[in-house]
Amino acid sequence: MIIDCHCHAGKGDRMTAPWNTDAPLGPYLRRARAAGIDRTVVFAPFHSDYARANAEVARIVARAPDRLIGFAFVHADRDAGRILNMVGRAVRDWGFRGIKVHGRDAMPTREVCEVARAFGLPVLVDVIGQAHVVDMLAPQYPDVDFIIPHLGSFSGDWRAHQQVVDQMTRHTNVYGDTSGVYRFDYLEMAVRQAGPEKLLFGSDGPWLHPAAELHKVKLLGLAAADERLVLGGNIARLMGRARPRPALRPALARATARPSERAAVEKLIHSDPALAPPSLADYQL
Repeated sequence: MIIDCHCHAGKGDRMTAPWNTDAPLGPYLRRARAAGIDRTVVFAPFHSDYARANAEVARIVARAPDRLIGFAFVHADRDAGRILNMVGRAVRDWGFRGIKVHGRDAMPTREVCEVARAFGLPVLVDVIGQAHVVDMLAPQYPDVDFIIPHLGSFSGDWRAHQQVVDQMTRHTNVYGDTSGVYRFDYLEMAVRQAGPEKLLFGSDGPWLHPAAELHKVKLLGLAAADERLVLGGNIARLMGRARPRPALRPALARATARPSERAAVEKLIHSDPALAPPSLADYQL
């Protein structure tokens, strides 16, 4: 089974560039199906209100639950004090399987990392070339999995690629995704140094063609078992670590001291068993 770990869906509201205006899935899904991609992780484009944007992504996922898996997009600064509530709703009500953070908004805070830890969710964080941030995150939260898209730089900064590959090698909880990486040697380096279990196939759809991005992985010439890891096994494993009942008491103590957030956590703690997300059995390879 092939799982694309990186795709946007829905509408942004800034309307100054494609990635904050519209991410229509129709063409992407046709291309993905033709390429043999079975499932796709989706999250919002840039937005001024990620709670609203995540709800739109939930509606999109609900229309194609056999194809799409949602991640909750959060702004680490603007959403401070409500991240646990946002992610809790996404997990409990919509079955989302991870968190997306973009450094162009704000880098992950302790609040984001504590919420990820509480729910056992991977964090896909675009560090926009500032790969040194990963060396702050990974050691502080060794039980949180961090996925670094574009090997650290969509613009092809070789220094960021090289640093992220090194971090993937040194930190057991750091992974890289292949989306938009046009310096192919660094994909080969990632597999050679960090191992195929640390690299994830992503397309950065719908703006990049999923078949073209998939072909890069095929060109690595991996053994069949290793290729299966990169093309779906690794992201399925990371998403499958979500805990049925998140450790919300520690999150209450650590994530934030704001009374409004404590109330939100208490509400989640006493929620019904529907808090547990759906099983990932369908995604196992």
